[in-house]
Formats: sequence, C-alpha cells, structure tokens
Amino acid sequence: MANIGVAKGFTGGNPLKKLSLLGFVILSVIMALRNFFNYADYFNDTPKTVPVSSLATISVLAIVVLLVLVLFFKIQAFIALLLTSMFVGIGTGMPLSGVTQSIQNGMGGTLGFVATVVGLGAIFGEILEASGGAQALSHTLLKRFGKEKASWALVITGFLVAIPVFFDVGFIILVPIVYSLAKESKKSILFYGIPLLAGLAVTHTFIPPTPGPVAVADIVGADLGWVIFFGAIIGLPTAILAGPVFGKYIGEKIYLDPSKFLEDEKDEYAELPSFKAVASIIAIPLFLILANTLTTTLAKKGVIPGGFLVDLFSFLGHPFFALSLATLIAIYFLGLKRGFSKDHILNLSTKALGPAGLIILVTGAGGVFKQILIDSGIGNLLAQQIADSPLSPIVLAFIIAAIVRITQGSATVSMITAAGILAPVMEAFDMSAPQRALIVISIASGATILSHVNDSGFWLVGKYFGMSEKDTLKSWTVMESIVALSGFGFAWILSMFF
Repeated sequence: MANIGVAKGFTGGNPLKKLSLLGFVILSVIMALRNFFNYADYFNDTPKTVPVSSLATISVLAIVVLLVLVLFFKIQAFIALLLTSMFVGIGTGMPLSGVTQSIQNGMGGTLGFVATVVGLGAIFGEILEASGGAQALSHTLLKRFGKEKASWALVITGFLVAIPVFFDVGFIILVPIVYSLAKESKKSILFYGIPLLAGLAVTHTFIPPTPGPVAVADIVGADLGWVIFFGAIIGLPTAILAGPVFGKYIGEKIYLDPSKFLEDEKDEYAELPSFKAVASIIAIPLFLILANTLTTTLAKKGVIPGGFLVDLFSFLGHPFFALSLATLIAIYFLGLKRGFSKDHILNLSTKALGPAGLIILVTGAGGVFKQILIDSGIGNLLAQQIADSPLSPIVLAFIIAAIVRITQGSATVSMITAAGILAPVMEAFDMSAPQRALIVISIASGATILSHVNDSGFWLVGKYFGMSEKDTLKSWTVMESIVALSGFGFAWILSMFF
C-alpha cells in the first residue's frame, strides 16, 4: 500500500543511454528556464527578483519532473525528490551554493526527528511481530466477539496491529485467520478480508508512529498528539464504513474460495503473549504522547500552571522517550522474558531498520523539497495563491495528495510531496495545532485514494486473495477510496470546529 518507489532502477533498454538522456534533459530544461526568464547568471551568488509567473511555471514543472523521473525513468523516489529539488532551486535562480545549503538544511532538519521516531517504531513493530503479539490480539478479539461478528473483531485487530507494525507485514501475518474463518463460514474471503484490510489501512494512514503520518506531521509542523487524537476519532468510523459495512456488501458480490490457500496456514506460536500485555505495550507511547499534548495545551490556556509537571510530561510524552520506553518494555516482556536470546533481539532490531532506512531517506528528501520551495520563494507564492483561492488549505491538501497518488501510485511519495508543497503555506498562515493535525489527516487521505495497478498494495492483496485485476479494483480499490473520502470528509467537518 505504501510503496516508496515504483521501481528500483531503470528497466528495459540501455540504462546508460537512459541515464545520459535524463541528465541531458534536466540540464537543458534548467538552462532554458534560466535563460528564458533572464533573472540570474549560472554562477552568480546574488539572485535577482523572480517574476511571479516564472515561479508559477516552475512549481508546475517541478511536479511534472518528479512524475517523469518516477514513472518514465523508473528512478527511486529518494533520488527523484532530490533531483526535483535541485531543478526547482536552480530553475528559480537560487545561488548554486544556496541550493546545496538548502538541501543540507532540509535533510538535516527533517531527519533529526523522523529518523529517530521511524527507527524506534520499526524495532517496536518487529518485536511485536516476532513474539506473536498480532496473533494474540486477533485470537482474543475473535473469542470475545464470536464468529458471527468476526468481521468487527478483524477490523479492530487491524486497527491495533498497524499502530506499531507495517501494513504489509500485519496483513501477511493475519491473513491465515481470514482464510480459516471464510472456510468455516462458507463465505467469501472478502467478507473477512476487507475488514482486516480496512483496519490496517486506516491506522497505517492516520495514526503515528507509522511512518506516513509521522513524516507529514514533521514536515508541516503538526503536533503528533493532535494527529493521534484526530486519527483515532476519524479512523474508527472510517474503518467501520470501509471494513464491516463494505466488506459485507462486496463479500456477497464476489465469492472467493479460501480452501486453496489453507495449505499455507501455519501455527508458529505455541504460546502467545497475553492480550492485556500486548495492548498495554501498544498503548504506552500513545498515552504518553497524548498526555504531553494535553498538559501543554492546558498550560498554554492557563488552566494549569506551567513548571515542573508540564516539563516532565513534555519529556515523557516526547516521541523519542515514549517510543524508547515502549520498545524497551516490548524487548523485555515480549522478547527476553519469553525466551528470546540477546542475539535474537539484536538480529530482529537490525532486520527492522532495513525497510525503515529507505522510508527515512525518502522522508528526508521530502524535507529537502519543502526547504527548496521555501528558500526559492515558491512557498510564498503558493501561500498567496491559496489565500486568494476559494478552496481551503485542507481541501487543497487532499487534492494535491490525490493527484500525485493516482498518477504514480506510492502513498508515501504522495504524502511527502503534498506535505512539501503545503509546508510553506502553513508557515504563512497562522494555523492552530488542531488545524495542522487535520491537514495531516487530509494529506494522508488523499494519498490513499484509488489504489490501482501502479501501487504495490494492489498486487499484494490481489495475490493473497487470488483475485483478478478486475475484482481487485472492485474490492481493494473501492475500499481504499472509501477510507480516503471518509477520512477527508470527517477531517473537513472537524476543521469547521477547530
């Protein structure tokens, strides 16, 4: 679902020729822009005033360049974002030394927060997965809800599991439960599969510490506590609509036989951790971060006095400490206490940082894109245009993310691109912490809509459920669109009150 690049490198033809062509095209466009607009010399460290029309043209071309790099040249998103940022900086007449400085500032400023949070979250999720924590949640909820209401148990399971665990990992771990339930009840796999997918997708999209909302929140300057608060409020009804409600409908329209998949089902966990232990450990960082947001907000409003208590909660509720504490508790109670060796814990932690590293780099490149937009003056132009536009920032955030998502497929790239474009606007407007958090939800919603053949999640779900492309579009794509439109709709309504 949240793939971060369409391909790892050039595909088809001669890679060297494509690389040469790419370099020639980018250099030619940059030179043409600078000559045409005639506002800076190539190596002049003092840029001239850039016409508004020129900035508008370059801002549009920047999105085109990014999409061409990803879709046509098949360049990894991290490199594509960096090249697009250089294109914008040089094309707008920034001093060449200023372009490199903006790249450094954007990368460093973003990764200082995101790298730590995503890294800790990845290790936390890996420990939870390896210990059987996800199965513990699902098995307990299924017992309490009963098999007649199993779809509700699965949407809640997905909702909880995706907080610390990556979407695709959570899906692969829990999909055998879907097969078993479908076979026993003689219902379509989609009757149970869609609720599970909806729960996973909603939390993965809306609630930190999953990488997408963490990255967007950092780029647009939103408080994670408010993002978690709104993500939960908006996410629950969204998951219900996209999960049990739509799952019941589509399960009656498309029958998928689960019997051929049951041979892959394995019970690798003889003794699962307790439901209370797993749920409590997941809740620790969320509770601490929300407590920090609450005490800080109350102190600013004068409801409670500032001082040691506020400072203490500010430290305990900072994502750095909250996630560090939760990770250590998970390592001890879900790992060491259940027989994991120290070497095994180390290997799990190292394994978790592999996929996290790529997400971190892409997020850093998104920070570079944001910084270039600010330093080049495009950010001010966007702010002025949005101020004069009848559309509110929350609507534009959704539209921008949706356009990028539909075009190139990656939810993460869509989120980061939209956040980079909106960040300068956030600086120009006096937005409250709740408003910034709702912008994050709106961006995440737009980056979820209409998953189709250019999204890895489309093929993952289709493969595991044995669906044709047509049936995947009718089920998975529609479910993702329900998540997107419901999330945006609820965020837009809440924006009227905050």
